[in-house]
Amino acid sequence: MQLRKIAGIALLLLLTLMLACGCATQTAGDKKTLNLGFDAEFPPYGYLGEDGNYTGFDIDMAKALCERLGWELNLIPINWDSKDMELESGTIDCIWNGFTINGRETQYTWTDAYMDNSQVFVVRSDSDIKTFADLAGKIVAVQTESSAQAALEEEDNAALLASFSKFEKIGDYNTAFMELESGAVDAIAMDIGVARFQMTGREDMFKFLDDALVAEQYGIGFLLGNTALRDTVQAELMKMVGDGTFAKISNDWFGYDVCILGK
Repeated sequence: MQLRKIAGIALLLLLTLMLACGCATQTAGDKKTLNLGFDAEFPPYGYLGEDGNYTGFDIDMAKALCERLGWELNLIPINWDSKDMELESGTIDCIWNGFTINGRETQYTWTDAYMDNSQVFVVRSDSDIKTFADLAGKIVAVQTESSAQAALEEEDNAALLASFSKFEKIGDYNTAFMELESGAVDAIAMDIGVARFQMTGREDMFKFLDDALVAEQYGIGFLLGNTALRDTVQAELMKMVGDGTFAKISNDWFGYDVCILGK
């Protein structure tokens, strides 16, 4: 009886050890996946390329970062209006997509800002609109839930917003530029980086107003409190700055180094 009891205990210990080893192997073999949420209609930061693959400056940055860390990158296009729900549900781990920190400082856990950006007004090149005052009585468009919309709805810009004949919210900038070109709207308020991208090859058709609506900075936003993942990403970003990876990707997309990390 005693021998049988000892044998049973030994068998139990062996099974426990095998299960433990199996779990450890599975855990060690798993590759961490970064689920990145982005607006697929926000060039040059994230969009669907002509080859049918997602591309963009921020996507290239994320690809390089994940490759360096040995992570898989899972690109998840999201409805921008639903970005908070996607983050809170765990569908995405972060929002990395020309994502403005200013005005959202307490809503997410952020990396340090990696890029300066400004909100500007774009008009047709033959437009008589030259200053903010000239926007009075005009139709002005923004992308829905964009930084430009938020800036124009701030109290400081209440008089400017009230001067427009119509404030139109459009789903994406491709559509906004088509409406601007056709004359359906008179101006678009938008990120200067996106505006430059949209105007490439069409510089004779559109122009910026001289004054910026507001200056802003881009960062990577994580669920509030997720400092562990933020710290890992932040540390690798700094390494990418140090060894020139950030500058190379930046030059590929913008023709100059947009990085403000550590500067």
